[in-house]
Amino acid sequence: MSSEVAIKVENVSKCYQIYDTPRARLKQFVLPRLRHAIGLSRPQYFREFWALRDVSFEVKKGETVGIIGRNGSGKSTLLQMICGTLNPTSGSIKAHGRISALLELGSGFNPEFTGRENVYMNAAILGVNKDEIDARFDDIAAFADIGDFIEQPVKSYSSGMMVRLAFAVAINVEPEILIVDEALSVGDELFQRKCFSRIEALRAKGATVFFVSHSASQIVELCDRAIMLDGGEIIASGEPKQIVSSYQKLLYAPAHLRDDVRNRLVAGLLIEPGKASESSEGIATEPREAEFDDGFDPNFLPQSTIEFEPRGARIGDLALLTGDDRRVNLLKRRGRYRLRYEVSVDRVITNVRFGMLIKTGSGIPLGGFMSAPTLADAIPLVEPGTRFMVEYSFTCHLNPGVYFMNAGVFGCDGADDGDGDAVLHRKADALVFRVLPLERNCSTEIVDFDFQCVANVNA
Repeated sequence: MSSEVAIKVENVSKCYQIYDTPRARLKQFVLPRLRHAIGLSRPQYFREFWALRDVSFEVKKGETVGIIGRNGSGKSTLLQMICGTLNPTSGSIKAHGRISALLELGSGFNPEFTGRENVYMNAAILGVNKDEIDARFDDIAAFADIGDFIEQPVKSYSSGMMVRLAFAVAINVEPEILIVDEALSVGDELFQRKCFSRIEALRAKGATVFFVSHSASQIVELCDRAIMLDGGEIIASGEPKQIVSSYQKLLYAPAHLRDDVRNRLVAGLLIEPGKASESSEGIATEPREAEFDDGFDPNFLPQSTIEFEPRGARIGDLALLTGDDRRVNLLKRRGRYRLRYEVSVDRVITNVRFGMLIKTGSGIPLGGFMSAPTLADAIPLVEPGTRFMVEYSFTCHLNPGVYFMNAGVFGCDGADDGDGDAVLHRKADALVFRVLPLERNCSTEIVDFDFQCVANVNA
C-alpha cells in the first residue's frame, strides 16, 4: 500500500446468514455435515443478506471522507470492518496508522466498570499504554466534563454522558485515523461544536478522518470527499456538495422512480464532472468585473443545479428581482430583493407549503423561509390546473461572496403514506448570486450584523 494511503478497501463484501427460526439455525449446524458424510448434497436453512457487495476505495492520509446513505445501506458495517470489529466475507482492508473509533453508542464500554476504568480499558484496546493515559487522563476527564460520574459505573450514564466519555477517549489518544459513526448526533449543540472543533484541530495536524453522518451540512462543511452507499454498493463518490444533493434526490424520489434515479446515479448521469467551473469558488462561472451597483450578468449561472422529480407540482421561471422588477444576480449588501417563482399543479395535492433556502458556495445553509409554519397553516387542498406565483422579499445581510438559492414545494400528492409534508418538487442551486465587493468594509465572515463599534479612551 502506498505510503500516501491511510485506508485501502479492495473488493470488500459482507454476507450475513439470516435464519427464520432457532430450529433452522440448529439444522444448519448439524444436518449439512451429516449429509455430506454420507455423500448427499448439503441443504441450506438460511437466507443470505449481503450488507456490502464489492466495495473498493482509498482514503489518502490527511483526507476527510464522509459516508452518506439511507438506513441499511451498509455504512456502519463498513466502518466496523475498517476498525477490525467485523471481518469481511471477501476482499481486503488495509489501514496504515493508529485507528481511534467512535462507533455505536457505548461500544467498547463495560457497563459494570466505572468511567475511569473504561478509559484505561479503551485506551489499551487502542494500543495506548498506561503511562500515556496517566498523563492524558485529566485532559480526557476535562473534555468529557461529566464531573464525579467518571467514578461511577457506566450503566448509570445517560446516552449523552456515554458519548462524551467515548469521544474524549477517542480524540485524546492522538489517532492517525479517526473513525466516527453518527455517534455525535447524541450530544447537545455545544458539545457537538467542541467535538468538531477538536476534529478540525486533528485535521490540521494531518490526521485522516472517516465518518458517517446523516447531516448534510456536516458532510459538506467537513469533508474533502463524500461516498454514497445504497444497498451495500458505492453508487457515487466525489465532491461533497454534489453527492449530498444527489443523495437527497434519491432519498426524496417517489417510490416508482427510485430505481431509475439510482440507476442514473450509478451511471454518473446525476453527477456531471465539469458542471462546476475551475473558478475560485469551484461552483459557478466567474462573472464579468462587477460594478458597485446591483445588476445582472447573463454569463453568471449556476453549474450545480439539481432538480428533483416533480410529484404533482412543478417549479418554473425563477428570478431574483429588485423592487422595480429588474432581474439581478449581482447584489448590494443591505439591498432589498425578491425571489419569485411559479408553481404549476397537475394533480390534487394537499397541505401545500412553499420554501426557499440560501446557501454558501460550499453548501452550508445560511437561512431560509417557509410560507407556513406548520401543516395546520398550509394550503389544505389544491386542484389540478392551479398556478401560484410565489414571492419572498428579503434584505441582503450577506458580506461579499457567492451564494446559492434553493426553491421547493412541500405537501402530499396522495401517492405515499406519510405525514403530508413530502417534497413535491425542489430545485437545489436553482439560482446563484454574488454580493458585490465594498470599499472600506469592516464587516467580516459571512453575515453582516450591522455592528457598530465605538472605542473611547478611558481617561
